[in-house]
Amino acid sequence: MKKLLGIMMLGTMLSTGSVHAAPIRLKDLVEFDGVRTNDLVGYGLVVGLNGTGDGLRNSPFTEEIMVNILERLGVNVTGEQFRPKNVAAVFVTGSLPPFARAGSPIDVTVSAIGDASSLLGGTLIMTPLNAADGEIYAVAQGTIIAGGVSAEGAAAAVTQGVPTSGSIPSGATVEREVAFDFAELTSLRLALRTPDFTTAGRIEAAINHSFGRHVATMLDAGTVHLNIGETHMPSPAHALGRIENIMVEPERRARVVVDQRSGTIVMGEDVRISRVAVSQGNLTLRIQEAPLVSQPNPFSPGETVVVPRTAVGIEDEPGIGLAEVRGGTSLSEVIAGLNALGVAPRDMIDILKSIKASGALHAEFIVR
Repeated sequence: MKKLLGIMMLGTMLSTGSVHAAPIRLKDLVEFDGVRTNDLVGYGLVVGLNGTGDGLRNSPFTEEIMVNILERLGVNVTGEQFRPKNVAAVFVTGSLPPFARAGSPIDVTVSAIGDASSLLGGTLIMTPLNAADGEIYAVAQGTIIAGGVSAEGAAAAVTQGVPTSGSIPSGATVEREVAFDFAELTSLRLALRTPDFTTAGRIEAAINHSFGRHVATMLDAGTVHLNIGETHMPSPAHALGRIENIMVEPERRARVVVDQRSGTIVMGEDVRISRVAVSQGNLTLRIQEAPLVSQPNPFSPGETVVVPRTAVGIEDEPGIGLAEVRGGTSLSEVIAGLNALGVAPRDMIDILKSIKASGALHAEFIVR
């Protein structure tokens, strides 16, 4: 009922009139060429677990890294047999933000790769983080904040969330900076997050209007070229600082997104439906087994017999009759009409899929 009311309210708001998209800051519409993050990954060891670590017989790589760490610390364990239960091998991942400087902290995520049941309360030992070029750019260490909890007894266990994965806020320190001389750039490309020719043209016009000269050129639907030299700004950073807050009204494609699992329907204001007729109904078949056991009288020479009894019925639930939708109708008006008839969200999704298949729904239809 809440979903129907929510869709009805959305349909009412969109059907009251054409609402233009609100202007958005340029920094929220594009990515600046060269201003990007870099993924980091490392392989390390978590200690201090309460008996929830790797079983070393099933995870020999855990024993190997533990031996390497102890030997680096001056502890000779060659030939020793030990089976601790409070250590676990993990992958450590993080992202190096743009313009990160040596000494800057970054967040990291820790995930178990062996058969450890939980990382709750563990501490990550110093782990180097490598980028795609194989160089070490950060070092991680710290106490893990696990994302779940687990408990077990002699005959039962319960797990909530994912206790084998956790995070360490500001758990890594940048040790190497990415070699990129941003101040020497003479031109820059703006990459649209959602490529569109109309939006790219509006970005070009807004930037040129801001500087009062032709400094931006649209190359294609997803790229706008910025000539930094023509901006007469002291540096590329000053130029981007000026243009990133320019307000631009983006153009959006007509799109309908439905989630069949939750019955959610999201639609754009520009969705239109051509003239089409719709009829919908539900047919339900019910079969119920109620066998009857017939037993003979005590001490009689009879046998127990199971007599099958089956109840079969067909229910034709009331749906919507043949209804005609006039051409040019917005989808919000159709949704409001279906809500008024009491159509469930999942039936509404089936109707929209059928309208799309007939070619009457003029929008990109996405099913998740």
